[in-house]
Amino acid sequence: MIENKTYQSPNSIERPETVSADLLDPIPYGYQGRREIDITIQQPEFTSVCPMTGLPDFGSITIHYTPKDTIIEMKSLKYYLLQYRNVGIFYEHLVNRILDDLVAVLAPKRMEVIAEFTARGGITTRASAVYDAAERTVSR
Repeated sequence: MIENKTYQSPNSIERPETVSADLLDPIPYGYQGRREIDITIQQPEFTSVCPMTGLPDFGSITIHYTPKDTIIEMKSLKYYLLQYRNVGIFYEHLVNRILDDLVAVLAPKRMEVIAEFTARGGITTRASAVYDAAERTVSR
């Protein structure tokens, strides 16, 4: 049986709960109902840390979405993503957290968040999460 070891990092590791979606600022999309648009945003200098070791993770975040009534204001998105700099979070959790926060603020027709991280120990990682309003069901 392999034990999951806990490492003591000399750096402080912040918890994902410290990230606030309140920084995200939606602005009206002036062409709703007239034409559909696809928006792709890339943040090629994204950083967070490994929640187990505190070592830095470097990667690229791509957000691809089709807005409904609002679009994201870029400076607010930049400040939102910067909050992850010292946050310990697994890649798979990261894409879902970003997706959940953006969907809650924008209510898009469709959105995908993709994280591609640079190699560590010869292994690269790509994780993605998708939201589609047309496929969403409400459970009561």
